Amino acid sequence: HIHHKYKKEIPVIVAGGIYDHKDVINQLELGAAGVQVATRFVTTEECDADPAYKQAYINAKEEDIVIVKSPVGMPGRAIKNRFLERVQEGRIPVTQCFRCLTHCNPAETPYCITRALINAAEGNVDGALLFCGSNAYRSTKIETVPEVMKELCGEV
Repeated sequence: HIHHKYKKEIPVIVAGGIYDHKDVINQLELGAAGVQVATRFVTTEECDADPAYKQAYINAKEEDIVIVKSPVGMPGRAIKNRFLERVQEGRIPVTQCFRCLTHCNPAETPYCITRALINAAEGNVDGALLFCGSNAYRSTKIETVPEVMKELCGEV
């Protein structure tokens, strides 16, 4: 039993699946103090992602977004592409070890996550792990950060 005088307000910030003003309002109505938005900003002019990476979001359909297990064991969402098809077909041999993870064994890992992320950064989308949020498929065009912020705040 906690006495009321000891109860403190802890702000809750919701992250994941926030894409538009309706999503923001839904979370605030549920009691969230705020929201964190990420995916929506990938397809902005100001984002430094390679244009091909941004285009992968714009081209993606809902069914193209899948849960993948990375070599480090953590699941994440990514856009289905040639790279993920190759991973399904079998191990992609590591040709260069970056020594980024001490517990990674280059002879056994299903693929090199560092190489896959470098490929994404360089716009080599066929050889890349294209991490994304659950709503990446909702991206239809390149926008500016001010445009996204106005929509998120319900000003459009």
